[in-house]
Amino acid sequence: MHTLSTRERKRISRAIARAEAKTSGEIVAVIAESSDDYLFIPLFWAALLALFAPLPMFALTAWPAVHIYALQLAVFAAGSLAVQWRPLRVALVPRAVKRARAHARAMEQVLAQNLHTTKARTGVLIFVSVAERFAEVIADEGIYSKVPPGIWDEVVARLSADIARGDVAEGFIEAVGQCGGVLAEHFPPGGGDANELPNHLIVLE
Repeated sequence: MHTLSTRERKRISRAIARAEAKTSGEIVAVIAESSDDYLFIPLFWAALLALFAPLPMFALTAWPAVHIYALQLAVFAAGSLAVQWRPLRVALVPRAVKRARAHARAMEQVLAQNLHTTKARTGVLIFVSVAERFAEVIADEGIYSKVPPGIWDEVVARLSADIARGDVAEGFIEAVGQCGGVLAEHFPPGGGDANELPNHLIVLE
């Protein structure tokens, strides 16, 4: 995973604090190394390769069956070993599957980080899963009536581009600023606003 330094994490925390100072809303930033171990599909590819790799041996050699079976086992073992390398394992997974798993992880964090517990239901989750190069912004129900969903799509598009370039910290800081601006416009600060959710970047293993 792109490892964020202590300095970068502090910059993100300060960005959240600055944004929340101008709104009654709450911003939660979460980053995950990956949203799944993705072992099943890569092992399927290794098994498929092992199944078909010996076919030329049947046609082109006089190898006995026991040698061909041994080749199959060797191919499967090599393939299984190769997919232990996370970048290769993730690359073998269909994009739709990766997006579905990452979205599911993001939805889990809505509850795990208590986004739904703010007094006015005006929390926003900024979620990034690095292995999938996935970003999502999820707003609580108090925001729906005032903020068009397309606004968050713009934030996600820019954040995703930053992730693809490896600028994870800058991407988060910019996304926090954008979300803060939207919240400040529709949910200005009120008297006695409490900091209901954590301001620091939450890192999932």
